Amino acid sequence: MNKKSWWMLTVILCYGLTLHAQPKGEAYFTKEEMPDMVKFLPAPPDSTSVDFARDLHRYFWGKEMRNHPERAAMAKRDAVFSLETILTEYEEAFGMKITQEGTPEIYKVLLDGTETAQKIGSNPKRYYMRRRPFMRFNEPTLYPQDDDELRHNGSYPSGHTILGWSAALLMMEINPARANEIMARGYQYGESRVIVGAHWQSDVDAGRLVASVAYAKMHTSDAFLKQMAKARKEFQRLSEKAKK
Repeated sequence: MNKKSWWMLTVILCYGLTLHAQPKGEAYFTKEEMPDMVKFLPAPPDSTSVDFARDLHRYFWGKEMRNHPERAAMAKRDAVFSLETILTEYEEAFGMKITQEGTPEIYKVLLDGTETAQKIGSNPKRYYMRRRPFMRFNEPTLYPQDDDELRHNGSYPSGHTILGWSAALLMMEINPARANEIMARGYQYGESRVIVGAHWQSDVDAGRLVASVAYAKMHTSDAFLKQMAKARKEFQRLSEKAKK
Protein backbone atom coordinates (compact mmCIF):
# COMPACT_ATOMS: atom_id res chain seq x y z
CA MET A 1 0.00 0.00 0.00
CA ASN A 2 1.46 3.36 -1.00
CA LYS A 3 1.73 6.45 1.19
CA LYS A 4 -1.39 8.08 -0.25
CA SER A 5 -3.47 4.96 0.40
CA TRP A 6 -2.27 4.76 4.00
CA TRP A 7 -3.22 8.40 4.50
CA MET A 8 -6.72 7.86 3.08
CA LEU A 9 -7.23 4.77 5.22
CA THR A 10 -6.20 6.70 8.33
CA VAL A 11 -8.68 9.49 7.56
CA ILE A 12 -11.52 7.00 7.02
CA LEU A 13 -10.76 5.16 10.26
CA CYS A 14 -10.53 8.37 12.26
CA TYR A 15 -13.79 9.59 10.77
CA GLY A 16 -15.49 6.33 11.68
CA LEU A 17 -14.18 6.48 15.23
CA THR A 18 -15.44 10.04 15.58
CA LEU A 19 -18.91 9.02 14.45
CA HIS A 20 -18.88 6.12 16.88
CA ALA A 21 -17.72 8.34 19.73
CA GLN A 22 -20.44 10.94 19.13
CA PRO A 23 -23.65 9.19 18.00
CA LYS A 24 -26.52 11.24 16.66
CA GLY A 25 -29.45 11.63 18.99
CA GLU A 26 -33.04 10.60 18.32
CA ALA A 27 -35.11 13.77 18.64
CA TYR A 28 -38.39 13.58 20.50
CA PHE A 29 -40.04 15.78 17.86
CA THR A 30 -39.44 16.65 14.23
CA LYS A 31 -38.64 20.22 13.26
CA GLU A 32 -42.21 20.62 11.98
CA GLU A 33 -43.62 19.52 15.34
CA MET A 34 -41.57 22.10 17.25
CA PRO A 35 -42.79 25.69 17.78
CA ASP A 36 -41.85 28.00 14.88
CA MET A 37 -39.68 30.65 16.52
CA VAL A 38 -39.93 32.94 13.48
CA LYS A 39 -43.58 33.53 14.36
CA PHE A 40 -42.90 34.95 17.82
CA LEU A 41 -39.15 35.40 18.40
CA PRO A 42 -38.36 39.14 18.07
CA ALA A 43 -36.17 40.06 15.11
CA PRO A 44 -32.50 40.78 15.87
CA PRO A 45 -31.80 44.41 16.82
CA ASP A 46 -31.68 46.98 14.04
CA SER A 47 -28.25 48.58 13.65
CA THR A 48 -29.67 51.98 14.66
CA SER A 49 -31.33 50.72 17.86
CA VAL A 50 -30.37 50.97 21.51
CA ASP A 51 -30.35 47.18 21.66
CA PHE A 52 -27.70 47.05 18.95
CA ALA A 53 -25.64 49.59 20.89
CA ARG A 54 -25.69 47.06 23.72
CA ASP A 55 -24.55 44.37 21.27
CA LEU A 56 -21.60 46.56 20.30
CA HIS A 57 -20.75 47.25 23.93
CA ARG A 58 -20.84 43.53 24.73
CA TYR A 59 -18.68 42.72 21.71
CA PHE A 60 -15.92 44.95 23.04
CA TRP A 61 -16.46 43.49 26.52
CA GLY A 62 -15.86 40.07 24.98
CA LYS A 63 -12.63 41.24 23.38
CA GLU A 64 -11.44 42.58 26.73
CA MET A 65 -12.20 39.23 28.37
CA ARG A 66 -9.77 37.58 25.95
CA ASN A 67 -7.02 39.20 28.01
CA HIS A 68 -7.94 36.92 30.92
CA PRO A 69 -6.15 33.61 30.16
CA GLU A 70 -8.46 31.29 32.10
CA ARG A 71 -11.65 32.78 30.70
CA ALA A 72 -10.25 32.92 27.18
CA ALA A 73 -9.23 29.26 27.43
CA MET A 74 -12.74 28.32 28.56
CA ALA A 75 -14.25 30.21 25.63
CA LYS A 76 -12.01 28.32 23.20
CA ARG A 77 -12.98 24.97 24.71
CA ASP A 78 -16.66 25.93 24.56
CA ALA A 79 -16.29 26.75 20.87
CA VAL A 80 -16.05 23.03 20.01
CA PHE A 81 -19.67 22.24 19.17
CA SER A 82 -20.45 18.79 20.55
CA LEU A 83 -22.21 17.05 23.41
CA GLU A 84 -18.83 15.64 24.44
CA THR A 85 -17.60 19.19 25.05
CA ILE A 86 -20.65 19.86 27.22
CA LEU A 87 -20.14 16.68 29.25
CA THR A 88 -16.50 17.54 29.90
CA GLU A 89 -17.05 21.21 30.66
CA TYR A 90 -20.14 20.71 32.85
CA GLU A 91 -18.82 17.71 34.77
CA GLU A 92 -17.62 19.69 37.79
CA ALA A 93 -20.88 21.64 38.01
CA PHE A 94 -23.01 18.51 37.62
CA GLY A 95 -20.98 16.61 40.20
CA MET A 96 -20.67 13.38 38.24
CA LYS A 97 -18.89 12.15 35.14
CA ILE A 98 -21.35 11.39 32.34
CA THR A 99 -20.42 8.84 29.68
CA GLN A 100 -22.29 6.61 27.26
CA GLU A 101 -20.88 3.54 28.99
CA GLY A 102 -20.96 4.60 32.66
CA THR A 103 -24.25 6.54 32.74
CA PRO A 104 -26.21 5.32 29.70
CA GLU A 105 -29.63 6.62 30.77
CA ILE A 106 -28.37 10.11 31.62
CA TYR A 107 -26.31 10.18 28.45
CA LYS A 108 -29.30 9.21 26.32
CA VAL A 109 -31.65 11.88 27.66
CA LEU A 110 -28.96 14.51 27.12
CA LEU A 111 -28.13 13.26 23.63
CA ASP A 112 -31.76 13.07 22.49
CA GLY A 113 -32.81 16.19 24.39
CA THR A 114 -30.13 18.45 22.94
CA GLU A 115 -30.79 17.01 19.49
CA THR A 116 -34.44 18.01 19.90
CA ALA A 117 -33.54 21.51 21.05
CA GLN A 118 -31.32 22.13 18.02
CA LYS A 119 -34.27 21.64 15.67
CA ILE A 120 -36.03 24.72 16.96
CA GLY A 121 -33.25 27.13 16.01
CA SER A 122 -32.90 26.32 12.31
CA ASN A 123 -35.87 28.35 11.03
CA PRO A 124 -34.90 31.72 12.55
CA LYS A 125 -31.25 31.20 11.59
CA ARG A 126 -32.18 30.79 7.94
CA TYR A 127 -34.88 33.45 8.03
CA TYR A 128 -32.76 36.26 9.44
CA MET A 129 -29.28 35.19 8.23
CA ARG A 130 -27.77 37.76 10.55
CA ARG A 131 -24.12 38.68 9.99
CA ARG A 132 -21.83 37.75 12.83
CA PRO A 133 -19.80 40.35 14.74
CA PHE A 134 -16.42 39.16 13.48
CA MET A 135 -17.72 39.62 9.93
CA ARG A 136 -18.91 43.16 10.63
CA PHE A 137 -15.52 44.12 12.05
CA ASN A 138 -13.58 42.06 9.48
CA GLU A 139 -11.38 40.38 12.07
CA PRO A 140 -10.87 36.76 13.18
CA THR A 141 -12.59 35.22 16.16
CA LEU A 142 -10.78 33.75 19.11
CA TYR A 143 -11.39 30.34 17.50
CA PRO A 144 -10.55 31.10 13.84
CA GLN A 145 -10.72 27.51 12.60
CA ASP A 146 -14.52 27.84 12.59
CA ASP A 147 -14.67 31.26 10.89
CA ASP A 148 -15.12 30.11 7.28
CA GLU A 149 -18.02 27.83 8.17
CA LEU A 150 -19.68 30.43 10.39
CA ARG A 151 -19.72 32.99 7.58
CA HIS A 152 -22.37 30.90 5.84
CA ASN A 153 -24.45 30.23 8.94
CA GLY A 154 -26.87 32.75 10.43
CA SER A 155 -25.89 34.29 13.75
CA TYR A 156 -29.38 34.63 15.28
CA PRO A 157 -30.10 32.78 17.50
CA SER A 158 -26.89 31.19 18.77
CA GLY A 159 -26.84 27.44 18.12
CA HIS A 160 -24.07 26.90 20.66
CA THR A 161 -26.20 28.63 23.28
CA ILE A 162 -29.21 26.46 22.42
CA LEU A 163 -27.01 23.41 22.99
CA GLY A 164 -25.42 24.68 26.19
CA TRP A 165 -28.58 26.07 27.79
CA SER A 166 -30.77 23.06 26.95
CA ALA A 167 -28.08 20.74 28.34
CA ALA A 168 -27.95 22.79 31.54
CA LEU A 169 -31.73 22.65 31.95
CA LEU A 170 -31.73 18.89 31.43
CA MET A 171 -28.86 18.38 33.88
CA MET A 172 -30.58 20.56 36.48
CA GLU A 173 -33.69 18.39 36.26
CA ILE A 174 -31.56 15.29 36.85
CA ASN A 175 -29.58 16.80 39.71
CA PRO A 176 -31.59 19.73 41.16
CA ALA A 177 -29.31 19.94 44.20
CA ARG A 178 -26.60 21.35 41.90
CA ALA A 179 -28.93 23.76 40.08
CA ASN A 180 -26.89 26.88 40.94
CA GLU A 181 -23.62 25.40 39.71
CA ILE A 182 -25.10 23.83 36.58
CA MET A 183 -26.98 26.93 35.44
CA ALA A 184 -23.99 29.16 36.18
CA ARG A 185 -21.85 27.03 33.87
CA GLY A 186 -24.61 26.99 31.27
CA TYR A 187 -24.71 30.79 31.42
CA GLN A 188 -20.94 31.00 30.98
CA TYR A 189 -21.16 28.73 27.94
CA GLY A 190 -23.37 31.27 26.19
CA GLU A 191 -21.13 34.16 27.22
CA SER A 192 -18.21 32.30 25.66
CA ARG A 193 -19.78 32.94 22.25
CA VAL A 194 -19.54 36.69 22.84
CA ILE A 195 -15.95 36.37 24.05
CA VAL A 196 -14.99 34.31 21.00
CA GLY A 197 -16.60 36.96 18.77
CA ALA A 198 -18.85 34.53 16.92
CA HIS A 199 -22.12 35.95 18.28
CA TRP A 200 -23.74 39.16 19.40
CA GLN A 201 -25.14 39.24 22.92
CA SER A 202 -28.69 39.34 21.51
CA ASP A 203 -27.94 36.09 19.63
CA VAL A 204 -27.03 34.47 22.94
CA ASP A 205 -30.08 35.90 24.72
CA ALA A 206 -32.33 34.55 21.96
CA GLY A 207 -30.57 31.18 22.14
CA ARG A 208 -31.48 30.85 25.81
CA LEU A 209 -35.11 31.69 25.05
CA VAL A 210 -35.23 29.19 22.19
CA ALA A 211 -33.67 26.46 24.34
CA SER A 212 -36.18 27.13 27.12
CA VAL A 213 -39.10 26.79 24.70
CA ALA A 214 -37.65 23.52 23.38
CA TYR A 215 -37.17 22.25 26.93
CA ALA A 216 -40.81 22.98 27.76
CA LYS A 217 -41.96 21.25 24.59
CA MET A 218 -39.98 18.12 25.52
CA HIS A 219 -42.10 17.74 28.63
CA THR A 220 -45.11 17.02 26.43
CA SER A 221 -43.39 13.89 25.09
CA ASP A 222 -44.11 10.61 26.86
CA ALA A 223 -40.84 9.20 25.50
CA PHE A 224 -38.91 12.10 27.04
CA LEU A 225 -40.65 11.82 30.38
CA LYS A 226 -39.92 8.08 30.55
CA GLN A 227 -36.26 8.59 29.65
CA MET A 228 -35.87 11.44 32.12
CA ALA A 229 -37.32 9.20 34.84
CA LYS A 230 -34.72 6.54 33.96
CA ALA A 231 -31.97 9.16 34.02
CA ARG A 232 -32.97 10.47 37.45
CA LYS A 233 -33.23 6.95 38.83
CA GLU A 234 -29.76 6.13 37.48
CA PHE A 235 -28.36 9.32 38.99
CA GLN A 236 -29.85 8.56 42.41
CA ARG A 237 -28.51 5.01 42.33
CA LEU A 238 -24.99 6.11 41.39
CA SER A 239 -25.04 8.96 43.91
CA GLU A 240 -25.98 6.59 46.74
CA LYS A 241 -23.33 4.12 45.60
CA ALA A 242 -20.67 6.87 45.67
CA LYS A 243 -21.54 7.73 49.28
CA LYS A 244 -20.87 4.19 50.50
